[in-house]
Amino acid sequence: MISVAEALDHLFALAAPLEVETVPLAKANGRVLAQDVMAKRNQPPFAGSAMDGYAVRNADVATGATLQVIGESAAGHRFDGAVAAGQAVRIFTGAPVPEGADRIVIQEDVSRDGDVITIGDNLDQAHYIREIGIDFKVGDTVAAPKLLRPADIALLASMNIAEVPVRRRPVVALISTGDELVMPGESPSEDQIIVSNTFGLQAFLQDMGAEVRVLPIAQDTKPHLRTVFGLAEGADLVVTIGGASEGDHDLVGAVAQELGMARSFYKVAMRPGKPLMAGRFSDGAMMVGLPGNPVSAMVCGFILLGPVMRIMQGFKAAPAEEFSAELAHDMGKNGPREHYMRGRLDGGKVTVFDRQDSALLSVLAEANVLVIRPPHDGPVKAGAPMRCIAL
Repeated sequence: MISVAEALDHLFALAAPLEVETVPLAKANGRVLAQDVMAKRNQPPFAGSAMDGYAVRNADVATGATLQVIGESAAGHRFDGAVAAGQAVRIFTGAPVPEGADRIVIQEDVSRDGDVITIGDNLDQAHYIREIGIDFKVGDTVAAPKLLRPADIALLASMNIAEVPVRRRPVVALISTGDELVMPGESPSEDQIIVSNTFGLQAFLQDMGAEVRVLPIAQDTKPHLRTVFGLAEGADLVVTIGGASEGDHDLVGAVAQELGMARSFYKVAMRPGKPLMAGRFSDGAMMVGLPGNPVSAMVCGFILLGPVMRIMQGFKAAPAEEFSAELAHDMGKNGPREHYMRGRLDGGKVTVFDRQDSALLSVLAEANVLVIRPPHDGPVKAGAPMRCIAL
């Protein structure tokens, strides 16, 4: 049995970045930028007005001064002439500042009579000119890898980037195993349960950027397991749920190895978790075998599958991001395995739930953090800093 850190090292060695593909900007949200991209224009591309008002020479601005309005500059319709001493151009937000002008006097600070404006006595001292390239300039870079979100898409659009190089989405095949499982919406017998792990992990992996294929539930026979494994062809990662222990009906490891999976490790000293395996098939696909208890599968997904998804999409190998929070109450000692305990962070303090049974999905749904207890950790007092992972 290996530690969580050792299991992650094995997974990091198995995982590799996927190939790069180019997608239209409109389809790039939620994808991971694979190569640096550079701005193709300055933003703004001209000195522009930040307010509605009048473009003038700063030297002419004084209380009571009168200026002749010689034209108008609007967004998309610049004033082609130049502003000379004693002159002004009516200007609107976003419009190019005419040649010769170096200040915008906002419309609230002037009075106008025909084509003559008079500067008021309560002047705002700001010049309200956005200089060329103050946002970004030609050649400025958006660096990869980067998870692209709506603000990034807007930035790339303004840089005049119409197509984006991104990592291909990882294709993940999910296989739940067990004769006791039925799909949501079906009518289970008295000794059957609804499969839940598949759908929770599907949602998690989709949030991590994967394309997820949910395969049929595999029965507890080698022939049926082989058939379902065959449906995973073409996946980058095959994730099995359940059947990874050593009981008479736990056949996943044996069948996977019969199909050419070279096992990297088996059993991890974590709670919930432990009966967990990983390896690689001869076609290059990774495999991770998760335990069948609902919370165990989900927690192993957060801790182990999440980092694999990030590597496949071009990020550096790293465990799930941690932060520290103050414990709200005393806690007893921990056992021999690293324990990922469901808890609730509120007001800067974390409360660890009393019920930590790995079958209790309601407790996981209520949690917003996992609190990490090291193996053989002694009793902990309220106020102690605790390692946490956000859910």
